[in-house]
Formats: sequence, structure tokens, C-alpha cells
Amino acid sequence: MELKLINVQGQDAGILPVNETVFGREYNEDLVHQVVTAFLANARTGNRTQKTRSEVAHSTKKPWKQKGTGRARSGTSASPVWRSGGRAFPNTPDENFSHKVNRKMYRAGMAAILSKLVADGRLVVANEFNVDSPKTKSFISTLNSMSLANEKAVLIVVEELTENVYYASRNLPTVVVLESHQIDPYTLLRCNKVVFTQKAIEQVQEQWSC
Repeated sequence: MELKLINVQGQDAGILPVNETVFGREYNEDLVHQVVTAFLANARTGNRTQKTRSEVAHSTKKPWKQKGTGRARSGTSASPVWRSGGRAFPNTPDENFSHKVNRKMYRAGMAAILSKLVADGRLVVANEFNVDSPKTKSFISTLNSMSLANEKAVLIVVEELTENVYYASRNLPTVVVLESHQIDPYTLLRCNKVVFTQKAIEQVQEQWSC
């Protein structure tokens, strides 16, 4: 299988042979959904909590006597049925949201996503990606040369993030720059265009080949 190479001016720069098991795999929607769901779930942290009936501030006095008032009996104002009472089943900070996905399944899911990007024409391979200065203006100029400036979301995957590329891209809300080992299924799918450098493609093939 072969992918077209371009340079930073957007001109043809040759052909790059790639591994068909990574970039030519059949798309499996169920597997991709499972991989993305697991990734998002594993990114969650337990940062919410409520108080139980023993933790809320309350008096231990019985609100009213057991019989003779005509009201429903009540033993404590901390009861979950009371407005200011504790929760019966509160959330705790040690909640575990993690989903387990087997390593082979995750690899196959990533390969399916990369193959889908190729099939939809959303994956671009550049022989290199760099900017002359750490200025946003020079980064936008490079995107214009590659006809990517008008895309809603662009992911650029490089083999190693240089200082110029980092500083020049960080003020652009529609651009994400990652190193090849940092890519994830959610970011790959949500970006309209994904640009890989030639060396990043080689690293990705080595990492995600099944």
C-alpha cells in the first residue's frame, strides 16, 4: 500500500509505501466505539462527592415523638428523604471509571481509525513539518501552503516536537500538535485533517502494527 507524500509547500514529494495492516484495515465501527469509550472513561477522575446520613450536620434528637402527631414517623433529620438529609448512595472521590480493553483490541482499533482516515482522504503525509520562527504567523503561513488553514480542526503528528512548532502552534485553538507516541483514538477521529510527518508514520507503523 502507498500514500502520497507532500512537502510544506503542498507540492508532491513522492510516494511512501506503508503497512496495509495499519493503514488498509477494514473499518470496524463497534470496535472503534469500544476503544474510544474506554479512552474517554479512563481519562475521567473521581472528583465529586456527597455526604452520607452520618456525615451531614444534624441533630441526633428525634424530630417529633413517634405517635400522636398525625405525621409520618421520623427518627433523624439526616434521613435521605429529608430535604437537608444525607444521600443514600453518595458519589465518592475513589470512584473507578476505568474500562479495560485488551492490548490487541486497542491496536486493532487504532489501525481501523488510521485506515478510515486514509479511506476518507483525511490523512495527509508530509515529508517534514517545521517553521522558521516561533511565531503564530509563520505557522499559519505553513498551514496556508498546505491548504489546511480553513479546516475546523487539524491534528499534526510529528516524530519530535520542536520548540518553534510548539510556540508557534499553541495560540491556535483549531490546531493540535502531538508526537507520534501521544496520539489517541478520540483526537484522531475528532480532527477534520490529520497530518503525519514521514518519520512519524514510520514510528506509528512500528507501534500499531498487529
